[in-house]
Amino acid sequence: MTRIGVVGLGKMGLSHLSMLRAHPDVEVVGVCDSSGYMLGVLGKYTGVPTYGDLEEMLAATELDALVISTPSRLHAPMVRTALERGLHVFCEKPFCLDPADSLALSELARERGLVTQVGYHYRFVGAFAEVKRLLDAGAIGRVTHVLAEAYGPVVLKEQGGTWRSRRSEGGGSLYDYAAHPLNLVNWYLGEPVDVRGTVLNSVFSADIDDTVLSTMMFESDATAQLSVNWSDESQRKMSTKITVWGTQGRIFADRQECQTYLREGAAVPDGYEAGWNVRYTTDLTEPVWFYLRGEEYSAQLDRFVGRIARGDLDDVNAFDEAAVTDRTMAQMLLDARDPSRTSTRPAAPVTRRRRRFWRRRR
Repeated sequence: MTRIGVVGLGKMGLSHLSMLRAHPDVEVVGVCDSSGYMLGVLGKYTGVPTYGDLEEMLAATELDALVISTPSRLHAPMVRTALERGLHVFCEKPFCLDPADSLALSELARERGLVTQVGYHYRFVGAFAEVKRLLDAGAIGRVTHVLAEAYGPVVLKEQGGTWRSRRSEGGGSLYDYAAHPLNLVNWYLGEPVDVRGTVLNSVFSADIDDTVLSTMMFESDATAQLSVNWSDESQRKMSTKITVWGTQGRIFADRQECQTYLREGAAVPDGYEAGWNVRYTTDLTEPVWFYLRGEEYSAQLDRFVGRIARGDLDDVNAFDEAAVTDRTMAQMLLDARDPSRTSTRPAAPVTRRRRRFWRRRR
């Protein structure tokens, strides 16, 4: 039985708490939040020990792991505290606002032999996972371009009263919304060698970005475009879409399905054929023990708990993988602030393939 504590009881924290309390291999031994009202309600109706301070909870409970679902600016210090106590850590996305913290915490976790995971739940959606499987199999040949999109009706008025409306807290469409499709791009293509044409615009917000547009270049000569708008009231709810073009076909995926077009002569995987193919998320998803908001949320927590039992440090969404997305977002911020820079990654090694890329662009 894995003993887990939860810190941060907002929307995601409460969701994680519900799923963990139903998990057959987990005992929730404490919850922590700054809201006395929330702690009072949970203490009365669940019986779970409650704490108003993280250090107090760590001192009073015997924990194996910690789930951190606080505002983004608190992630780095809380993760460090947990790792230094020898705890496995599941942290909500984005991992850290400063990529230097991401690197340092990834290295600390590996030195201590601790299991880590960041809550990029789209990697557990069947359709997006199928894209990864097809790309790894070379089904559409060499990838040439990716379009990653996310739209939704999140910010539709000028005034905001939560941490998501303040840049200093880690709010903004880039870190709180665009991070999801961007993380999928990193999963499929790796880390970009450069970022260009980044535009962070406000629609309603005064202090944060509501829309994100950016182009990424990769070592493989592939490019990717990110298009995100969380002030799009034409959408009923968040809609994330990925389109991948390759020399032998095209893949499109969203939450519901994965559509694949394979040219004649493509390396056709088992169960596929040349031409159009459709696979639905319902057919690509294994049942979960507890459903809340989507199977992917339960699946990612179950993977975290299973990895702790196995001592599996290297797996999907570990800290070092999430750090790649943190660095990519930092590149976009730098590019948006100073587009005249020679490169958003001046220290990156200039490989022969990268020289060819820039010669072609000149």
